[in-house]
Amino acid sequence: MAYEIEEIRASQEIFYFLLEHHEIHEETEDRLYQAYTENEQIQNLVKSQGEMALCSIERYGDVIYLIPHEENHFLGYSKAQLKAALCKSGATDRDYFLSQFVILTLLTEFYDGQGRSSKARDFLRVGEVQNSVSAYLKAGAESSEQDQEQQGLSFAAMHEAYEALRSDEKGSKAKTTKEGFLHHILKFLEKQGLIEYVEEDEMIQTTKKLDSFMDWNLLNQNHYMRVRRVLGLEEETL
Repeated sequence: MAYEIEEIRASQEIFYFLLEHHEIHEETEDRLYQAYTENEQIQNLVKSQGEMALCSIERYGDVIYLIPHEENHFLGYSKAQLKAALCKSGATDRDYFLSQFVILTLLTEFYDGQGRSSKARDFLRVGEVQNSVSAYLKAGAESSEQDQEQQGLSFAAMHEAYEALRSDEKGSKAKTTKEGFLHHILKFLEKQGLIEYVEEDEMIQTTKKLDSFMDWNLLNQNHYMRVRRVLGLEEETL
C-alpha cells in the first residue's frame, strides 16, 4: 500500500506527540486528533509504529491513548521498577503481588462492569479500601489454598505480607505500615493520571482516563468476572 509523504509525516508527528504526552485530546490537540480519526491511512501508520514500539494506540471517546504492552519496560514499568515504587525496601514477590491485589481491589470497588457505564460510585474513602483489602485477604486465606493457587495467587502469602505491615493510626507514610503502603500505591496511581487522591480528606476519585479505559477495554463481562474470581468473589465455572 502506497502512502503519501504528507501522511507519513503526519503519522510521525502524531506518534512522537504520543511518545511525549501519552495521549491526544480532541479539545486541545484538534489538528492531530482530526488527522488520526479522519484519515485511515494515517491511523494505520500510527498503529504500525505503535506495534513496533510494543504499544497499542487506542481511541476512547475524545482521547487517543498510547498504551505500553506489559513487556514494554522502556515506556512502561518492569516488575522490579513497580516493586521499588510500591513496596518497602527489600520487598519480596509476595509484597509485589499484594500491591497488585490492592489495585485490583480498588478497581473492583469503583467499577462493577454492569450497564452502560462500568463505574459504580464516584468516590471512596481510604479507610474503605483498607477495610476491603483486609476482608478479601482474610476470606481468601481461609478458603481452600488449593483453589486459590489454581488462580496463580496465594492468598495466605499475601495475607501474611499484609499482616506483617504495622498499623499506624497517625497516618504514617512509611511503606512498612498498612497506611503508608496504601498511600504510596495511591500516589503512584495519581501520578499516572488514573485517580485523584485528596490526602487531607482521605478521599479517592477516578479520572476520566481511568473511567474510559475501564468502560472501553477492561471491564467487558469476561474480564469483570475474571477479576471477581481473583478476589474470591465468584466461584470458578467449568
